Amino acid sequence: MVACKIEWITLPAPDLDAAMKFYESVFGFSVSQYSDNFWVFKAGNLSGGLDKNLCVNGHGIGFSITVNCIEDAIAAILRNGGEVTKTGYSLGSGAGFCAQFKDPNGNRLELYSEQLTNETPNKGMQGSAGAPGGA
Repeated sequence: MVACKIEWITLPAPDLDAAMKFYESVFGFSVSQYSDNFWVFKAGNLSGGLDKNLCVNGHGIGFSITVNCIEDAIAAILRNGGEVTKTGYSLGSGAGFCAQFKDPNGNRLELYSEQLTNETPNKGMQGSAGAPGGA
């Protein structure tokens, strides 16, 4: 059997304007209006939708957005109405770093990067790189 690809994801977005501003400003997504209740986005090799009629799942949607640097992404998230729920932390030696956040609509998502800060060597570090915690 040939493995399937994930090419589309739909995010709940009761406030479409806030979602568009957030994902364009923080992650560089290209967002365009499809209808009054549904907007589409393109993010690298993944496309998706922002749906005004879906209910936000505060427990997590289950995917990570890969960024160049966790620290820089967290700063952009905070500047654009997001909330950090778990600060940057190491996944172990050579495995990279993660952090968790909520977008302005309350969707809980995750960041992934090989760098925690601009000073962090690529490919992770030995031991803990950041204290897990929440904002």
